[in-house]
Amino acid sequence: MQLEQLRELVLEALDTMKARDVQVIDVRGKTVVTDYMIIASGTSDRHVKAIAETIAFRAKDAGEPPLGTEGLAEGEWALVDLNGVVVHVMLPKVRDFYNLERLWSAPASLPGTRAGALVSAC
Repeated sequence: MQLEQLRELVLEALDTMKARDVQVIDVRGKTVVTDYMIIASGTSDRHVKAIAETIAFRAKDAGEPPLGTEGLAEGEWALVDLNGVVVHVMLPKVRDFYNLERLWSAPASLPGTRAGALVSAC
C-alpha cells in the first residue's frame, strides 16, 4: 500500500469514528521515525480506545498491520504505529498538555544554529 493510501485509510477511519480535531503533520525531514503524524481527539477513554482499535483493524485488513499499539488499556492516549503513519488519539486534556502539534510543526533548526536561537539579517 502506498503511503498516501495508508494516510487516507487512517483519515477515513477517524472520520467514521467521529474523531475530533484531526491534524495531519508531515514530519519528513524532521524525523526518520515516520513520514506523517496524525493527531486526533476522542471524547472519552472508551472513544479513544475504539478509534485506535478501528484504525489498527482497518490497516491490518488492508494488508498493513500495525508495528505496535500503545495505551489501549488506559485510553487517555493511544498510539498506533503504522510505520509511515503514526496515529495519536488523545483525550482533549492530554492533547492540550503535550501539544504535539506545536512540537512537530516547529521549523527545523538552520544548519549552524542552535534550536531557538535568533537569526538576524544584516
